[in-house]
Amino acid sequence: MFLRSLLRRGAAGSAASGIRAPAARLDPPASLASLLLASRSYAKAKGGGKPAASTSNRGKIRVKDPKGVASEDASASGESSASTGGADELDAEFEMPTDPLPPTYDPALDVGPGGRPLFAFTDTFASFSHRGANAYVDFSKDEWDATLPEGLPAGMMKEFQDTRRCAVMVRESFLDLRDNFRRIVDPAITAKRKETKRQIILDGPRSCGKSIALAMLVHWARTEGWLVFYVPHGRDWTHGGFFYRNTYSDLFDTPVQAGKVLQDFLKYNEARLQQLPCQIFEPIPLGEGTGVGMMKGADTVEMPEGSTLYDLIQTGITHSHAAVGVVVRLRKELSLVKDVPVLFAIDQYNSWFTFTEFQEPVTVRSCRSIHAKELTMANAYRPMLHNDMMVGAFSHSTAVGKLRQELPDVPSDARLMFPRYTADEAETVCHYYMRQKIIRRESFSEEKWKKIYYLSNGNGSEMRWLAAFI
Repeated sequence: MFLRSLLRRGAAGSAASGIRAPAARLDPPASLASLLLASRSYAKAKGGGKPAASTSNRGKIRVKDPKGVASEDASASGESSASTGGADELDAEFEMPTDPLPPTYDPALDVGPGGRPLFAFTDTFASFSHRGANAYVDFSKDEWDATLPEGLPAGMMKEFQDTRRCAVMVRESFLDLRDNFRRIVDPAITAKRKETKRQIILDGPRSCGKSIALAMLVHWARTEGWLVFYVPHGRDWTHGGFFYRNTYSDLFDTPVQAGKVLQDFLKYNEARLQQLPCQIFEPIPLGEGTGVGMMKGADTVEMPEGSTLYDLIQTGITHSHAAVGVVVRLRKELSLVKDVPVLFAIDQYNSWFTFTEFQEPVTVRSCRSIHAKELTMANAYRPMLHNDMMVGAFSHSTAVGKLRQELPDVPSDARLMFPRYTADEAETVCHYYMRQKIIRRESFSEEKWKKIYYLSNGNGSEMRWLAAFI
């Protein structure tokens, strides 16, 4: 701004004296030249001198002046750093580490706080006790995709990308959640421990690890042989695709989402579903197909005697008219399964208690927003007033907003506040980041990791972001 005011003042003085500016720009005086040199050096030091494509793993912080005026050319030299950074905005850039990682496992490097091992060598979360908490379990991306083919939470994927390793830390809060459902299935454990909850809602601050804990719970339950209905993106049930009003139930059907839900549920559970027979043989109502309207000459479809849950799901996948009805019927069938423990795990569960992006025309010029409870699938899977094991995780990154404490069709004591990192957990996380070269080993100290912990207040994503600045 100071440089621009000098140039404008000089131009105004020339115009007032009746002197026409020459076509070629005059050399600036010594003081002005030194100012230009300093501004270019500052911009270059901040990263402006580098081309934008020099690295693919770059973060940027941009600060603009209050007026938001576009920057102008500060000099006629061919350097673009001063013109892009300019006097109106400043680009501060930093790069995530791209150095080659050390060997996957090295006893000399895999050291956590107090000399404890940083990694636990196991292929399941079932073997963990509370004494072994605050240790990392390292699975490959293929192992995660094989156990959770429905998809992984966005926060977990970001952690894997930044650390360049698909490892998760086993926290005390996760072990409490796991033991709660373990005690329900194992009566011997239930007799020795405190009472359990069959329905739980994981609530807590943003980026405290709710979605990751839910994914770890699904991983543990499936390795134990449970049948898990996992929805990693509950918001997708209320956004996108087609929606039609069902004339029989007066609710809105979403056949696109129904088909995807059935396909995802079949990916991991196909072998088990072929062994579970159908127990309800009432006709399944048909709705509108995906972009094809109602089926002519048929209103319902019946499952023949001896059908399995696999046959039921295949019917919904093959015929889009029956997809929504099959998803609703599957909810009732799973509640009747007694041969194997059944768990419903819903991420972004709070998206089912607010309005969707769907709108129904009311008049020629107005529409009304459709609430999630008016959707057939959300209306069938949202209630928790039953005896089935169900856990839902709130996601505060979906812009749902704060919900009231008492939710409809949810037990009053179901909500569980999931904590942020404790000091011990934060210390282990910083040691892991140092192991993955996000933090330089020569710069690491107890004072610095505590600064990260207290600045972020135990927020996981903020700790990972601040670690790069040590």
